[in-house]
Amino acid sequence: MNSDLERLIALQRLDSASHDAERRLAEEPDREKALEARLEAVGQHVAAAKEHLVENQHARRAIEKDVAVQQGRLSKFRETAMAVKTNVEYAAVQKEIAFAQGEIKTLEDKELELMLAADDLTAALKKAEAALAADVKAVNGERQQIAAEGTELQAALERLRGERTRVVTGLSPQVLALFEQVARKRNGVAVAEARDGVCTICHVRLRPQVFNTVRRNDAINQCDHCNRILFFVPVSTAPAADAGTDVNQSTP
Repeated sequence: MNSDLERLIALQRLDSASHDAERRLAEEPDREKALEARLEAVGQHVAAAKEHLVENQHARRAIEKDVAVQQGRLSKFRETAMAVKTNVEYAAVQKEIAFAQGEIKTLEDKELELMLAADDLTAALKKAEAALAADVKAVNGERQQIAAEGTELQAALERLRGERTRVVTGLSPQVLALFEQVARKRNGVAVAEARDGVCTICHVRLRPQVFNTVRRNDAINQCDHCNRILFFVPVSTAPAADAGTDVNQSTP
């Protein structure tokens, strides 16, 4: 294989790996925001559960006050009933007593409903708090993983940049300039495999004369459509070359 072509293939693999590492590093802030949003959503469930429980407690206290008021009225009516002198007055007081007793029963029934609801609300709050605790633990674990991945990616980038420098040193300025020019126009992918007479990235069929030339791997040849630098993987070495087909994982 032509030495420049061999170096260009290696250079493309290094650049593709670097671009992937840089992309993953750039995604870290969004991943962190997603984790924060996840915790915030669960935290809102806890806050809502607490609010519902507090509302229940306030409603019960209000009912207790109303019951106390009605009980006070009931006591006064009973005292009044002991002092009335006519049947008409007694009947009127008894009517007030019955009304107060009815109000007390209605309020106590509502209070009982709220007490039963409070049990469910307390259980819901505990469940929400447990879910929050579990998510906090999980998110902390994911944050540690993101941090570790970031450290690994930074180290990988340094290594890839060092290898790139060594590869570039062996290229002629003209060939390197061609590579960089095509890479700028083609989303960072300047090298493509030619397979079965087709450029494997733009998927345009090559002229037979061009493909036959590319098959020899003895010169720098470009795709007539996308201008990427082409190389050919002989069938006998296809398995070994498959690891390098990542250079073709891009859009035309």
